Amino acid sequence: MKFSFAHNNFNVLNLEKSLVFYKEALQLSETRRVEKPDFTLVYLGDNTTAHKLELTWLKDRTQAYNLGDNEIHLAFIVDDFNKAYELHKKMGCICYENPAMGIYFIADPDGYWLEIIPEKK
Repeated sequence: MKFSFAHNNFNVLNLEKSLVFYKEALQLSETRRVEKPDFTLVYLGDNTTAHKLELTWLKDRTQAYNLGDNEIHLAFIVDDFNKAYELHKKMGCICYENPAMGIYFIADPDGYWLEIIPEKK
């Protein structure tokens, strides 16, 4: 028996705002969409790996999601760390920096944290 990753899910309050953020901040693009009367699922990919980020939009939801202590995050490796840092700084989405570890985190429109890691060379 073998298991492999398929996707992670984030529930989002404003689908269009989230799609714009993920495209601009991480160059993720839509690979699949499932429309239902009560919800929409949008799968985003990086055009490199098979792993997807599934955004779920519950159409009647109006309250922000409670993320608790927000200790769960996704991590992204970037080939040009300094350029990514400048982009995210300009976007105003950097929420935590750890220079000693050489990483930082950005927050999406719903407050989910995304770790940015430099590519090891």
